Amino acid sequence: MNSNDKHVLRLLVDDYLRMYATRNGDPIDYFSEDFSGFTCDGDFLVKNCENWLTVPHPGFTQVNEPLRIERKELLIQSLTEAIAVTTGLLTVHLPIGEQAPLVKTVRLVLIFRKESSGWKISHSSHSIPYDNIKDSDVLALWELEQRNQMLEKQIVEQTKQLAEINNQLQVTNEKLAQTIVENQHAQDDLRKSEAHFRMMTENAVDVVWKLDAEYRFTYISPADEKRRGYSAAEVLGHHVFEMFDSEGIASIKRAAQQRLAAEARGIPLTDVTFEARHRCKDGRWIWGEICYNPELDSEGNVIGFYGISRVITERKQIQDQVRQLAFYDPLTKLANRNLLNDRLSHAMAASKRNACYGALIFLDLDNFKPINDSHGHIAGDVLLIEVAQRLKQCVREVDTVARFGGDEFIVVLSELSTNEALSYQQAQGVAEKIRISLADLYQLTVNYDGKVSTAIEHSCTASIGVVLFLGQEVGIEDLFKHADTAMYQAKDSGRNAIQFYKPAE
Repeated sequence: MNSNDKHVLRLLVDDYLRMYATRNGDPIDYFSEDFSGFTCDGDFLVKNCENWLTVPHPGFTQVNEPLRIERKELLIQSLTEAIAVTTGLLTVHLPIGEQAPLVKTVRLVLIFRKESSGWKISHSSHSIPYDNIKDSDVLALWELEQRNQMLEKQIVEQTKQLAEINNQLQVTNEKLAQTIVENQHAQDDLRKSEAHFRMMTENAVDVVWKLDAEYRFTYISPADEKRRGYSAAEVLGHHVFEMFDSEGIASIKRAAQQRLAAEARGIPLTDVTFEARHRCKDGRWIWGEICYNPELDSEGNVIGFYGISRVITERKQIQDQVRQLAFYDPLTKLANRNLLNDRLSHAMAASKRNACYGALIFLDLDNFKPINDSHGHIAGDVLLIEVAQRLKQCVREVDTVARFGGDEFIVVLSELSTNEALSYQQAQGVAEKIRISLADLYQLTVNYDGKVSTAIEHSCTASIGVVLFLGQEVGIEDLFKHADTAMYQAKDSGRNAIQFYKPAE
């Protein structure tokens, strides 16, 4: 123990005695939380600071005036770096009325322990020597000896416990030092990882982003500004719906519903991918492919989302071109035979499912060849485009208009009535509307290569064949044949006419 600690302990003992003599101050502040003590007239060990203050001390309870306490000697002994024992011999002057003061000699033993807040009293014991007191107010010598032995035993036990605590504290300090070193290494690795992540994300071609649980942006990489023109400051904090059109918003909602349904089945849904149009700052729209995953906390709750967006506008354009070539007539933009077969299959399946009739209308232009002969194929193409526009205006959106080949066209009417007679009337009405529309005079503007545009008037009608179908009782090829047969019957009847197919009896 160093000289400074001994000086502090002497001051603490003197202060403790002063408060004890004057009854001013709170000695509890000097006690350790696990304080214990023996009193002269007590026959049990006190283990509570507050109880210690309420235990009467021999000869002192009758005195209301301040005591005069003289410290004759004080011995300070260090047991460990954190444990010290002070033994003092005190002379106590007790004023008793007008009589001469009663003088008593008291031996005081205090055990101090050095804690985080400083030196604290962990044990207190005082006694009155046998030769200085009367038989009526002292304990028997053998009882004092027993208490001293108990005190010494307790000191040894506490010293042992403190030594073990010190050893554990040393081990803990070593582990803490190792943990600090490991934490420093982890922080270094984290800084390197963050720097690597920032380098990767901020130089990536694709857009890297993060959302919170409310679908608001918390991070977006600089690639987004290059693609859409919005700076990060204009995006952060904004809802993701502001980026997409209505179809894109619907895609996000569907993806969210699918994720919730999968989680309800105990199957986490990851790497969700969908396509959507993205809004640009200059008013353009670009196509993007979005792949995202939910971000989970330690309990598995969704706290946000992170993902990557890739611009696929060019790919979508190529896909649209391929689809256009595969399913649409390049001249009229109507469905070609491939798409017609698909649409007709769906119409026949719906007819079977709903027990509703459908109709197939086959038409051929009556006066098409003369315009090719007189004005060339460019004029003929312009006429076919105009016919396509008139046909689309005569039918519903659920119906299909297709170019079958040359100057032949097909119209598929879906979901007519469940009543055959009424379905016949409905198909008859549409066919008549088509016949009248196609019979109107055509005012065509033809642009020849290197020449001024030419205005051409042309009259052209159509022969129309119609066949009703219910379900899939008849195959697609047979329907075409039946409608074709009815169409030729209309031509034979004088053209510009409508004929329904009637099975041979």
